[in-house]
Amino acid sequence: MKSNPIQLCATLIGLVLSVFFASSLFASSLDETTNAKSLGWQTNQPVVTKQEKQLLAAFDNHVKDYLRQRERVKAKLAPLSKGATPEQIDAYQKKFVESLRAMRAGTKPGYIFNAQTAEYFRTIVKTEVPSTDKAEIRQTILEADTKGVPLKVNYPYPETKELTQIPPTLLLKLPQLPKEVKYRYVGRHLLLVDTDNNLIVDYMADALP
Repeated sequence: MKSNPIQLCATLIGLVLSVFFASSLFASSLDETTNAKSLGWQTNQPVVTKQEKQLLAAFDNHVKDYLRQRERVKAKLAPLSKGATPEQIDAYQKKFVESLRAMRAGTKPGYIFNAQTAEYFRTIVKTEVPSTDKAEIRQTILEADTKGVPLKVNYPYPETKELTQIPPTLLLKLPQLPKEVKYRYVGRHLLLVDTDNNLIVDYMADALP
């Protein structure tokens, strides 16, 4: 018995559609899983009191104050051209850092990490990070080559020293930062460092989980 070409074509189309819809359903289920994990991370975030919300708002305002200082300095610098040479880029960065340090002359530790904020951070890293992760986080941080990094506000983080990456488990528990600044550990101490020029914006002591 010969196969009907029309029936054969219909069968093939049916198979293709079945595979397509099955793939779509599978992708949809993956998206839901991803969203569920995302929601899981959100619900695991520290619960903050009204007083802590005010404290975090003040922390955010101080960070934004630094960004405003940064922008005022940048506005006075001659912009780099698209075809700038490495030497010109290096000279620009040096001028940027020098001008920013001059504007922030006299800034002392605690400008952003004041006593209340520092205590909140210590509480978060000691209570919100799972105990099963603490040993690994401490090992990652303490093994980094940061010996000799100056714990001084308004000083550049040495280019020759390792910039310790904050483990994601810990980073997700800390207040989020704008892209212009980042958290970095030096031994047991937590620093705020400028992303572009590695200037140490502020630091707090004894912040290891």
